[in-house]
Order: sequence, then structure tokens, then C-alpha cells
Amino acid sequence: MNSPAAPVSWPHADGLHLVLSSLGQVIVDASGVLSLRAEDASGGFGLWPGHADFLTVLGVGVVSWKDGAERWHHCAVRRGVMTLTHGTELSIATREAIPGDDLDQLENEVLAQLIQRQQVEDDSRRQVRQLEVRTLRELVRPKAHGAQPQGSWP
Repeated sequence: MNSPAAPVSWPHADGLHLVLSSLGQVIVDASGVLSLRAEDASGGFGLWPGHADFLTVLGVGVVSWKDGAERWHHCAVRRGVMTLTHGTELSIATREAIPGDDLDQLENEVLAQLIQRQQVEDDSRRQVRQLEVRTLRELVRPKAHGAQPQGSWP
């Protein structure tokens, strides 16, 4: 007679293997991850080794994970796709990732990058406006001096 199967303890895997990549570059490749927290459109969630296969789309936020030494690591991400397969292989592909172990320092770094990005965007807008003004002045200039347009007009 067969005895019933022993219950599987949960989590039943030693750790997650996390690969976080951004635009083809591997930002984090960590084994032995004990848990991970992230956020998608439904809110915050956590994953442990042995979790069922999982697929979600991440928003802008911070992914945090605990390594085998019980230390937390973080990475700010700008959207992305997260997949967990076989209960252990965790993959995150994102457009932008900024890793850091200190959340306060990560916040400062992300804010500094946002400010720098805003300045670049403001400079680009200013240059486009200047180009528009110069173009309009060139178009209006012949009329201002009383000159007749060149060429044949219908």
C-alpha cells in the first residue's frame, strides 16, 4: 500500500535567480534571492522561491530583494516586464534601471537624473522655439522692407 506523499514545504526552492536587464545590458545577476518585492498596476506584491509561474508588467517604481545574507538591495525601474518561471528563474526587462543598496541614496540619485533630464528637455524646447522664431522672421522679413516676392505668382 502506498503512503500519501509528504507535504511539500513552502517555499520549496533554495532561492531565486534574478536577472534584471535594461536595453540589452544586464544590471543585476543575483542568485540565492530569498524574496522580492515590486509593484504593478494592481499594487505591491512579493515573490518567494517556489512561487507559481508569474508574468506582470511593472510601472515606475522600486524593485527590492533580499539576498541570502538577509541584506536588502533595490533598483529603481521605469516600467518593465517581470517573469518568474519554474519557481526560481526571475527575469526583469526594463527600459531604465538604477540599482542601489541604500534607498535614500537611490532616491537622491533618481531625483538628480530626473532634474538633469528635465533640463535637457527644457533646453531642447527652448532651441525649437528659437528656431521657430528665426524661421518666422525670415518669412516676414521681405514684407517688412517693402520688397516684392520673387518669382511668378498665380
